[in-house]
Amino acid sequence: MAISLDGRLAPAAGGPAQLGGKGDRRVLEEALAWADGCLIGAQTLRLHGNTCLIRAPDLLQQRHSQGRAAQPVAIVASRSGQLPPELPFFAQPLERWLLQPQPGSAGAPGFSRCLPWHDWEQALAGLGGHGLRRLVVLGGAQLAAGLLQADCIDTMQLTLCPRLLAGAHSWVPSETRLPLGQVGWQLEHQQHLGDGEVLLRYGRAAL
Repeated sequence: MAISLDGRLAPAAGGPAQLGGKGDRRVLEEALAWADGCLIGAQTLRLHGNTCLIRAPDLLQQRHSQGRAAQPVAIVASRSGQLPPELPFFAQPLERWLLQPQPGSAGAPGFSRCLPWHDWEQALAGLGGHGLRRLVVLGGAQLAAGLLQADCIDTMQLTLCPRLLAGAHSWVPSETRLPLGQVGWQLEHQQHLGDGEVLLRYGRAAL
């Protein structure tokens, strides 16, 4: 996630966040090139209209040489399953899956696969059973909070952007309740991305 110096994802007035620059875009595409799939919250998708695609020729070639699709599978987590069919997302050149508490027997228009989502442990096991084991979380905050609460995040990759936004839109919502005894985090990588942006990657600390 790209976040402001005060840990915000979006301006105080809300709306889609556009924080990261060229450097952030590159490391995001590198993460997508690594991934089997990317998780997207339904509200984030409604706000942005589409998802990030890999555009860098070297990363596309990398996936091609590995015998993988050009883009990772886009996995939308939605309580209702209701998404406007006119979203540009549905015209993007990628495979779309849906996580929903009660998938309809007829599936959902625009999605090639619908999987049950009762809790994150079950949902991630289901995705892994279908071959999606390396997942990138694209947001938004509620999705990240749910995965943190379920203790399902292995790595945090944050781009710190030189802006102050204030407001309520923190990348970890204030009502988030993390599990007692959750492991700490250790810095694994830091990188200056240009334009005042810094990449910070944290992994789970050894017990």
